[in-house]
Amino acid sequence: MTGVMIIDIKHKSKEALLPEWNLGDLYKGTTDPAINRDLIKAEELARRFSTRYKGKLTKLNGNELGVAIKSFEFFSEVLSRITSFSQLKFSANMEDVEISKFRQNTNERVTLITTLILFFELEINKIDSDNLSEMLRLPEVGYYKSWVDAVRVLKPYQLSEDLEKIIHEKSVVGCTAWVRLFDETLAGIQFVVNYKKLSSGEVLTRMSDKNPSIRRDAAKAFGKGLKENIRLFSLITNTLAKDKEIDDRWRGLPHPVSSRNLQNQVEDEVVSALRDAVRKSYPTLSHRYYKLKAQWLGLDTLEYWDRNAPLPEADEKYVSWDEAKNIVLSAYREFDSRLGQVATEFFDNPWIDAKPRQGKEPGAFSHPTVPSVHPYILMNYHGKFRDVMTLAHELGHGIHQILAADQGYLLADTPLTLAETASVFGEML
Repeated sequence: MTGVMIIDIKHKSKEALLPEWNLGDLYKGTTDPAINRDLIKAEELARRFSTRYKGKLTKLNGNELGVAIKSFEFFSEVLSRITSFSQLKFSANMEDVEISKFRQNTNERVTLITTLILFFELEINKIDSDNLSEMLRLPEVGYYKSWVDAVRVLKPYQLSEDLEKIIHEKSVVGCTAWVRLFDETLAGIQFVVNYKKLSSGEVLTRMSDKNPSIRRDAAKAFGKGLKENIRLFSLITNTLAKDKEIDDRWRGLPHPVSSRNLQNQVEDEVVSALRDAVRKSYPTLSHRYYKLKAQWLGLDTLEYWDRNAPLPEADEKYVSWDEAKNIVLSAYREFDSRLGQVATEFFDNPWIDAKPRQGKEPGAFSHPTVPSVHPYILMNYHGKFRDVMTLAHELGHGIHQILAADQGYLLADTPLTLAETASVFGEML
């Protein structure tokens, strides 16, 4: 057989019908003058904010603290609009050098600006607890109580302002840079399966194909592609692990998972209990399931590429984008008309990027951007029923994000423990 690459024309024609997003509601492009104007405006606001409040928060009354939080919220949203646009552009094409350069430059400028206001949350944690409790009785401050509580939870683990500044400024050439290197490397790998070059998303989709030989070839190609980059991926993983260990040690965090649990507003003990219960159930759940699956597939031994194989009676026909859209919208509408209306907006507007492309971020997400705009959904649609479930999942996030937007920038954000409830609920519909 020759080394000529084979192109699946039928598959490509289906991909041509898939939607791509338009980020124009954020900015018109990477050269949009509005980006630089907003960066300049945000820096001016941050400098004024620092001059007005730095070193003075413990002396403010309730009304003054409420005004300060509202100002903090305003320019935080200005900056988040810029970083959201930067991240979304990068996610859509991680191999574009100009986009990567734009993202890096943007991150550096935003990091310098946010360093100016780093003191704010640190000083909120210096306010006397009794005094703060009294101020939270006032509507101006009380409105932000859940945000203030989330900030106060971090008090035992925060460092001095100088140390926090160093960590913050170095992040663009530290952990953030390593994560970017991993993302760009994975997005750039082309996995060769039967003389066809596939992205990671495409090869992972084949690993759930009904045909066992297709699954096997895809799995081996995926393993080969990763193995060829194992030195780099090992270095990235070990560097990030050590970076986190140093950060956790300096902050006095008790467990590696503690920082994530704090962000998710859940106790270490709760997560540990959940983990232990799941581990204890391995023999009666996952082990038993895979034994049954091997029987259903007519296999004595389940190979690693068979784990995600569809069951023999599963319908593996290609589900068009329009079919997926109708299935998901019908489910939301039947449950609640308001949810159906919000979900429809994502299809009536260019808010979804579903077309698989080389260099595009694998997987899926719904990015909330900022309350004054709207979320954007990224996914890689291959016509599988699990892609329909992914669409329902991400729309659950998107609907939640739109409905939460009225709360304002600081309160609209939710921990994963709540956010994933909305998305999994969408799948269940």
